[in-house]
Amino acid sequence: MGGLTEAKLRELAGERSFERGLGYVDEVYGIEFGDGWIRASVRGRQRYEVELALGGRGRPTGTCDCPYGQEGAFCKHLVALGLTVIGQNADLPRLRESARARSRSLDTWLSGLSRDELLSVVGEEIAEDRQLRRRLELRAASARGDLAGVRSRVRDLLDIGPFAQYGYVEYGDARAYADQARQAASAVRSLTASGRSVDAMSLAREAIGLLAGVVENVDDSDGWLGQIGTSLADAHHDACRAAHPDPEDLAHWLVTHALDDAADLTDIDPLDYEDLLGERGMIALRQFAVEAWKANRTGWAEKHLMQRLARSGRDVDTVIAVHVADLAPNGHTHLLIARELDTAGRPAEALEWAERGIRDTEDLATVDTALVDDLADRYTKASRLADAVTLRRDHFVARRSLLTYQQLRAAARAAGCWPPEREQAVDLLRVDAGGKGAQRGSVLVDALLDDKDIDAAWQAATSSGAHDGQWLTLADLARPTRAADALAVYLRLAARLIHETGNHAYEQLVSLLLSVRDCHHRLGTPDDFTTYVTDLRAAQKRKRNLMRLMEEHGL
Repeated sequence: MGGLTEAKLRELAGERSFERGLGYVDEVYGIEFGDGWIRASVRGRQRYEVELALGGRGRPTGTCDCPYGQEGAFCKHLVALGLTVIGQNADLPRLRESARARSRSLDTWLSGLSRDELLSVVGEEIAEDRQLRRRLELRAASARGDLAGVRSRVRDLLDIGPFAQYGYVEYGDARAYADQARQAASAVRSLTASGRSVDAMSLAREAIGLLAGVVENVDDSDGWLGQIGTSLADAHHDACRAAHPDPEDLAHWLVTHALDDAADLTDIDPLDYEDLLGERGMIALRQFAVEAWKANRTGWAEKHLMQRLARSGRDVDTVIAVHVADLAPNGHTHLLIARELDTAGRPAEALEWAERGIRDTEDLATVDTALVDDLADRYTKASRLADAVTLRRDHFVARRSLLTYQQLRAAARAAGCWPPEREQAVDLLRVDAGGKGAQRGSVLVDALLDDKDIDAAWQAATSSGAHDGQWLTLADLARPTRAADALAVYLRLAARLIHETGNHAYEQLVSLLLSVRDCHHRLGTPDDFTTYVTDLRAAQKRKRNLMRLMEEHGL
């Protein structure tokens, strides 16, 4: 570990994990030393096992069984162990030699025991350590070729009963259950190693089903069951590779599994078995997938499997057929089809599907806006600027908002027709503003503000109403030329804040007071501002934070 430094730990972990690791140094215990590795336990929300080792070219590597470490990250627990190692650097040679001496002493002692004495020692350890007993029972059953015994032990391993209260495993017990359940994958692998690969394959499938059956009854916040499911999936794949199962039987199981709830737990990809399936198995795989999809054309799992297989064979027409069988009413699926056709180098068809998505959407107010953006972009790239304007206009009429107004403006400016388009759009917003509901008038004010048409925006706010944020923006923009009008706005907004408490309200009030002072300065009435502030201070003198903030700003 000579290359381990705080700088290296910071580089490996990143700033956030390194800083968090500093708080766990005192939680490191049970350090063990070996040739090129150091292991320990770290107390966190629960106990985690960590290991540091020297990788290639002397670069430190680490593993930890916390959720973040399971993702391959250099976590805070590894940082804590690394800092502990650095702190004990002077003692490392002595500690390492001491560990080697203890290991040699243990080996010598075990080697000197008679058969009966060794059995007695193992028996005592088994009596004390339930997990060790179960692991040895599994190894014994596997060695005997006792499939029934192995299957029985695997069922026990995956049984949540001993850990559950009222049928549910709480978070505090989930780790213990996972530690037990992960032995199921080891049992499958031991069968494969002993030449019972067909039995191992069958047992892996059963174990996956059992695990899927309990997942809803376990608080798996840390993702332990997903890791166990992945281990079982890997064990199944290894067993299949050794067993060479019938390709059609394997294909049928893969499709059945892909459509089952257990698929989310194992993340098995049928295409990972392509070399085991061969040509006959792949044909069967696609046939089974098609049959399942035809029976449920709107099922997510069925569609995903069909599209996964179709894409692997570059069969874009099948991918599209799956989409066509379940078109969304808002045009989203049409957009997906257009993108698939783009990828396949068929832009003309992609354009047709994008246009069809707009036509098929009964109410453009509900259309997927990404489809509108996509089609407008296609029109622009094809120099069909008038069509882009028409599309944006129709969308604005259906969904009148500041964003659709801005998009219409951009398209119309590109086409050189913004003045007449703007007149129509603003007229429509004025009609809305004259009706019921503050939101319509709010859009009109926002649009005029966005156009920097301050006078028209002020008039619209006065006649149709505006919310406080819009009035503040209007006052800020109009202050240089309409100081008296802006002053009235600031005073009205300040009057509402005077009765509020809290630092956020005080900061807002002080900001308004600074604007009020500027208006009085522009109007040549500084004495009026002095009187206003003096009265305000007298009335609000108990708000110490407000008084302090006002003093800091010279108020």
